[in-house]
Amino acid sequence: MKQHYVMPVGVDDFRRVREQYYYVDKTDFIRTLIDGHAQATLITRPRRFGKTLSLSMLYYFFTMKEAETNRRLFEGSDIEKAGERYMVEQGTRPVVFLSFKDIKEDSMEGMLAGFADVMQTAYQSFRFLMEGEALYPEEKEAFSAIISGRVSRTALQYSLQKLTGYLNRYYGKTVLVLIDEYDAPIQYAWDYGYYKEAIVFVRNYLSSVLKTNIHLDFAVLTGVLRIAKESIFSSLNNLKVASVAGGGLGDVMGFTHEEIRQMAADFGVPEKYEEIRTWYDGYNFSGKAVYNPWSVISYFENDCQPSTYWANTSGNAILRHLLGEAKASQVRDLYALLQGGWVRAQLVEGVIYEDIGQSTSALYSMLINTGYLTLAETPDFYAGDRAALRIPNLEIRLLFQREVMNYLERAGSDENLLAAITEALMEGRTKDFAESLANFLRFSVSFYDTANHESFYHGLMLGLLATLMPRFEVVSNREAGFGRFDIAIFPGKKQRVGAVLEFKVAEKEDALQKRAGEALSQIQDRDYLAEFARRGVQEVWQYGIAFCGKKCLIEADTNQHPSEQNSLKSTSI
Repeated sequence: MKQHYVMPVGVDDFRRVREQYYYVDKTDFIRTLIDGHAQATLITRPRRFGKTLSLSMLYYFFTMKEAETNRRLFEGSDIEKAGERYMVEQGTRPVVFLSFKDIKEDSMEGMLAGFADVMQTAYQSFRFLMEGEALYPEEKEAFSAIISGRVSRTALQYSLQKLTGYLNRYYGKTVLVLIDEYDAPIQYAWDYGYYKEAIVFVRNYLSSVLKTNIHLDFAVLTGVLRIAKESIFSSLNNLKVASVAGGGLGDVMGFTHEEIRQMAADFGVPEKYEEIRTWYDGYNFSGKAVYNPWSVISYFENDCQPSTYWANTSGNAILRHLLGEAKASQVRDLYALLQGGWVRAQLVEGVIYEDIGQSTSALYSMLINTGYLTLAETPDFYAGDRAALRIPNLEIRLLFQREVMNYLERAGSDENLLAAITEALMEGRTKDFAESLANFLRFSVSFYDTANHESFYHGLMLGLLATLMPRFEVVSNREAGFGRFDIAIFPGKKQRVGAVLEFKVAEKEDALQKRAGEALSQIQDRDYLAEFARRGVQEVWQYGIAFCGKKCLIEADTNQHPSEQNSLKSTSI
């Protein structure tokens, strides 16, 4: 089949992608399922990581509907190359393919109506069952009620299980069930306050299909979150979970290094490989290195211009709630992540909605599930290892600041503190810099966190200033002149002003001014500006900053705002 070098941005129908767009071959996933599958397989991935396209691929391969036509979609693919023992499975099963991604309702009644619409569409696609003798008269009546939208709550709850029975009887074959975004209704139910009622319905709906259903061949479900088995998959013994943290199937969604190299070559830009890697690589799914597929195809579609194409959490109420409840130590760690560090946390593999906010690990588990963090290494969960987590790439670093850290600031203050701090710093407005930094310390830092350690303040400031990248180069503990500066900020191509910061800790508040003056003098005495001069940077703001608990004082040499005092004490807390 001829490849078309147009990227399928927003296209998740496998047939359309194969016939009209560039396609990265993921059909080996089919071989994996044929070789051995559980009664139900749940795959969790962040949004826009190819979940819908993957299920669409399974549908077109296994469905008996238009089997001969669909076979052409797999010509030359990896599953065809795997041999006839796999291709003989093509077009051999009745398949029910459902998506819950649009069931985003603010009430239980709305959610039930959403499920009714989904099942109405599914039943309509098998309307031919109403003809002939496949259904009994009372079954035809029930079938007609669902198509007409006159279904009771109880009948709706078991409508999918009933449909598998009808199809099994008609075809004489057990049924493959595919469910996309299975967790979307539950997330919205939690957000709008009807979770307990919703979970009963969804549990019965899914359990009736997945547990001891003689009409089911197997099922594959996808979603963003793994809802705790006790909440929704109770007593389902044969459930395989492939999450972002473990369980295999790491590269069935998202692109690998080899696939990215091939894409760059096919589009005639092999030199762009490292740029793509910097912006969109870095995910670790079950030990497999994976690129964000949505961002990569958007990158190629936009003439290889790097940007933040992926967005996720702005609509995730659970993450917003957890951020609003974040502890001071977690805020500190989140800022440290921005400057390339990592945090270690015990991941909660299954979300128990009733316990959200009670577990200190819930925030990190949510951040990894939604794609803002990834594993820095593959832990041994069975040994009780705590996972090392990091921000995966430059795109997510920028989005982390915009979508995660900005929300933290709004949760703790009416002002956008982070922007206020960095803008005042780089514009030489010492008074505004000091006041903004004081406000930040007030809402985000605990006395127990500070403990008057210079390393704490250094890491905190480095995390704050990492948000200036990539417009500026932020460097820590680098030799310059006759010593090592704490932090230097070198201007990028479109900026002309740099900054250097030196930190000191005062044991008592009355020593703040002295320690800040010592820090500023150190910048000048040890010629930390030598590296700026070497780079041709002529304007450099110099800041000596002293900390004591939640208070700070800044001595500065900016030479831009003579009306301001260079020695400025921040607002007390």
